[in-house]
Amino acid sequence: MKKILSNHKSLTISLSGVLMMTLLNYQFLMGQTEITKWQYGKSGAVSITYDDGSINQFRKAVPIMNRLNLPGTFFINTGNIPGSEYQPKFIGRPVSEIISEAGSLSTNKDNFYERASAARFLGYKGTSEYFSKAGAQLDAGKDEEAYKTIDELYRKVNKGELPPETERKVNTENTLTWEMIKTYAAQGHEFASHTIGHPYLGVLDEPNMLYELEKSREDILNKLGPEHTFSAETPYCSQDKRVLEYTCRVYPAVRSSLTDEYFQQIRFLNRTTPVGQNSEYVQWQRGTYTRKPLQEYKAWVDTTADQQNVWLVLVIHGLDGIGWESVKSEEMDDYFRYIRAKDDVLWIATYRDVTKYIRERKHAEVKASVTKKKITVSLTHTLDKSVYNFPLTIKTVVSPQWKEATVKQGSDVRIIKTVQKGSETYVLYQAMPNAGIIEITR
Repeated sequence: MKKILSNHKSLTISLSGVLMMTLLNYQFLMGQTEITKWQYGKSGAVSITYDDGSINQFRKAVPIMNRLNLPGTFFINTGNIPGSEYQPKFIGRPVSEIISEAGSLSTNKDNFYERASAARFLGYKGTSEYFSKAGAQLDAGKDEEAYKTIDELYRKVNKGELPPETERKVNTENTLTWEMIKTYAAQGHEFASHTIGHPYLGVLDEPNMLYELEKSREDILNKLGPEHTFSAETPYCSQDKRVLEYTCRVYPAVRSSLTDEYFQQIRFLNRTTPVGQNSEYVQWQRGTYTRKPLQEYKAWVDTTADQQNVWLVLVIHGLDGIGWESVKSEEMDDYFRYIRAKDDVLWIATYRDVTKYIRERKHAEVKASVTKKKITVSLTHTLDKSVYNFPLTIKTVVSPQWKEATVKQGSDVRIIKTVQKGSETYVLYQAMPNAGIIEITR
């Protein structure tokens, strides 16, 4: 009998010791606070983006996305929208002078940008084809070929080989309007600049490039407000260093260029896989194509869900026969439902919101202090507060005895259930940086 009692006493002491150590550990961890890598503590992010603003993106895709509560980012050409203040134009000396000069002086690196900038506005049919050809050549690093293309254009103009341009008729039946855009924006979608007229920016001189970038932004600002002037994308997804330098001066986030040191960007023509990449954040751009199978699109989502550091950015152009590389809306319905089914592990958000979240997190400081009655947390960042004003997800460790917690920041008060994972008990909550102290009580 004594032996049994002795064993029981020993076991009691042992269990008490474990309990004591556990409580001491929790006292040590209590209040430990961090900003989660992704919003809501998810394992990755997905942004669905569209280029060019073709009408079926709104007639076909938006209703599907709204039904599934999926936000999208639409990069639009503002010059195509009735009611925009700014249309494509040439800024510079009279084109007649440029045409005359081209008759006696070949195109070179010194006069190329002016001539290319004027090319679409010479008053003759067919000039845009030469402009686009030269733009593609320059983007491919074939500068001399681009010079020859512009030379050929001006030679034909000087010889009278191109017919005069007549007034263009605008088809308003399949046109996106600002009133439509305002409605979609109110539904939670982001609108962003794709320039005024979708030119090859790389062949434009500085005044004409800035006109395309700045005036598109101005129209969006005046029609939709500053929240839609955060993101932009270059036409033809240009990677020209000069283009990206100018575009990044005008817009905080450019899809073709994320230069933040903590980002690795895999652009949509790059076949590199994000699996095994060691960067803190990997932005993985993938594009839809007419002949690409739906199963491949779904595999991108699976890969993103299986990692911890991937932001999948989908790039969509045409839908149901309208737009470049058109895909079927029925397939997109299936695909978007597949994405929505993964929202337990993936944060689905606009391009703007994901960019803001990551940058705020990387520039934030979070501090916590613990008393007997509460945990006090401060959350601040050093970015421009008028631009970077997106809520962050905070994880704070609490006592294992807590089943729920009251989280208060200013007038915002929420009761949140605790989460038990492994040996940790914690609360996940949303908080605004630079918006005052956060208090957590049982």
